[in-house]
Amino acid sequence: MRNLSLLTDLYEFSMANGFQHDLPDTQATFDVFFRRVPDAGSFVIAAGLQQVVEALQHFRFSASDLDYFRQLDLWTPEFLAYLADFKLDCQVQAVAEGTPIFPREPLLTITGPIAQAQLLETLILNILNHQSLIATKARRLTFAAAGRPIMEFGARRAQGPDSAIYGTRAAIIGGAKSTSNVLAAKAFDIPAAGTMAHSWIEAFPDELTAFRQWAARYPDNSALLVDTYDVLKSGVPNAITVFQELRDQGHQPVGIRIDSGDVTMLAQQARKMLNAAGFPEAKITISNALDEAIISSLLQQGAPIDNFGIGEKLITSASAPVLSGVYKLAAIEQNGHLQPKIKVSASREKLTIPGKKRVYRLYRPGTRQAFADLIALDTEDVVAANELAVFNSDPLSVNRQHLLADFDARPLLEPVDLTNYQPIPVRALQTASQHQLAELPRATQRLVNPDAYPVYMTAALSQLQSDLLSQAVAAD
Repeated sequence: MRNLSLLTDLYEFSMANGFQHDLPDTQATFDVFFRRVPDAGSFVIAAGLQQVVEALQHFRFSASDLDYFRQLDLWTPEFLAYLADFKLDCQVQAVAEGTPIFPREPLLTITGPIAQAQLLETLILNILNHQSLIATKARRLTFAAAGRPIMEFGARRAQGPDSAIYGTRAAIIGGAKSTSNVLAAKAFDIPAAGTMAHSWIEAFPDELTAFRQWAARYPDNSALLVDTYDVLKSGVPNAITVFQELRDQGHQPVGIRIDSGDVTMLAQQARKMLNAAGFPEAKITISNALDEAIISSLLQQGAPIDNFGIGEKLITSASAPVLSGVYKLAAIEQNGHLQPKIKVSASREKLTIPGKKRVYRLYRPGTRQAFADLIALDTEDVVAANELAVFNSDPLSVNRQHLLADFDARPLLEPVDLTNYQPIPVRALQTASQHQLAELPRATQRLVNPDAYPVYMTAALSQLQSDLLSQAVAAD
């Protein structure tokens, strides 16, 4: 992985310069979290941790970087000398990739010298916001497809090569089964998939010849695009002709793809024609600007679709193209004394949760049925507790106080070993994510008006937040 240490905002370096001079022995803890879920969903699928770790492993500054910094003439020689000999000394905790995470829960925390931790903000947010956004969109599309495979086809519409490559990775974590992106397929051991473009068919004298030539080249991978001219009058009949020829030669045809038109009607008629010709196993794949609403509508209409190829609406998360994850200071430590920190805003929604924290998923005793998440101070022993007074973490909540009893708690934030990090295969991350989704109440996973999933704070954490808020208001 290339060095991305300059992929940051200028003010991060300016603050680090000041911190290194004014607070040289101060440790800081920053939380990464989000407040709102794209597409009015209830949760986000965390993704991008591997790339964060790789970026931190390569976080250093070259002679060329230092020459550039001197040209800017913004920072002290002492700070530039510090950057020249930079060694990252930060600790990371994070939730596993593929984990469903809810608003206000830290999905990653950084603790280390404040100047260092500040420098990491933009880079970490860039990676986590992008991949978590695409993984979340893929989860929505997979849910809409109701068990039918989703194929990621979006490289040509992605916003640059990195978005195509890592967007594909995130899409697989979120549930997609394959990709047309050969580079991503090779890099992450993802199944590669694809049929043909209209140009193949247009390049031959007629559609039947084009299909026959394709079948001659790929007799065991003949998925034929049938909408170049007329799906029902020529495309499907010509495909059936070639399928019969393949079968006579001992090969099994794959199916057809429809990329335009009245998809429901065309798929229904094509299915009848394929079945009548003796090819009930031939798959029907649909593509062309699909999203979860269109997929749900097609299936509700009874369209007999076996696979969905999804491009721009997935790789760009077109309906909600931004995950506004933030990176906020939660605590500083000076001379062994921890000082929790809070951000206060005119909007109560932007109130942060102070202190060094842990996050837990709570289950009904002896089951894997999750019913709530809990944010606690890192000094609290939630796992051993039998009963807890808790408060809703949403600062806009009316009914905030609750009593929890009889639960099992599983920590979500775990230490990350930056030195000996072992990447997890992407398809294993997908499987783990699907297991975790199965633990959540089904109603929270709906695409429209999902049920709210409770995220609580312990009473001690809630009191700390209240005390710091009162102090901030009094000092204003």
